[in-house]
Amino acid sequence: MELLPAIDILGGKCVRLAQGDYLNKKVYADDPLEMAKMFEDWGLKRLHLVDLDGARSKRIINHKIIERIAAGTSLIIDFGGGLKSDEDVKIAFESGAKMITGGTIAVKKESLFLDWLEKYGSDRIILGADHKKGKIAVAGWGEESENELLHFLSSYHSKGIEKVICTDIEKDGMLAGPSILIYKDILSQFPEMFLIASGGVSGVDDLYELKEAGLSAAIIGKAIYEGKIKEKDLLPFLI
Repeated sequence: MELLPAIDILGGKCVRLAQGDYLNKKVYADDPLEMAKMFEDWGLKRLHLVDLDGARSKRIINHKIIERIAAGTSLIIDFGGGLKSDEDVKIAFESGAKMITGGTIAVKKESLFLDWLEKYGSDRIILGADHKKGKIAVAGWGEESENELLHFLSSYHSKGIEKVICTDIEKDGMLAGPSILIYKDILSQFPEMFLIASGGVSGVDDLYELKEAGLSAAIIGKAIYEGKIKEKDLLPFLI
């Protein structure tokens, strides 16, 4: 199972939100590049980079930070937040992202998202399935759509999506454990899906449980920043 440390950028700094609430944030580092370098030093290969400013502004904002991290590390960057146009995606890739994640755009402009999938391929386009009580949420989690989670996944799976980041908003940033049952349900219906767990990881035991459940990857955020998961805890996953 791959491990993806998360860096969420707001005002140029590394922050974590609780349940996606911009008013409930905590700053963990002033320089995202230094945090990315720490993850690389730990032996991690991937990075989940989220532009919270972009998600709120509905356009890419922090592409210069992608450039700095791409130039200063060898991490494989998956970038999301504020990607609403062809130009946004072009900027993200030209800035050094290797993959992009689209959530709101996949709900509100399906044809555009599918154009990206056709142009860049399923290895570079990740579907963001952020949900609350079984319904897909959009616009930086500020809106709830009428899309049911499993129907949403089924629709895009049939159109060629292979990689999905599935975030339970109520779990995100709460250190209360991931939504194992939801992930098991998804994988029972789409066993070949590259499913990435996001939200709720509270310690290394959660990572072992996700691996046992068949997850392809897991995003780790607050558990690292709060010291619940340390470098030595990740070594078995990096061998």
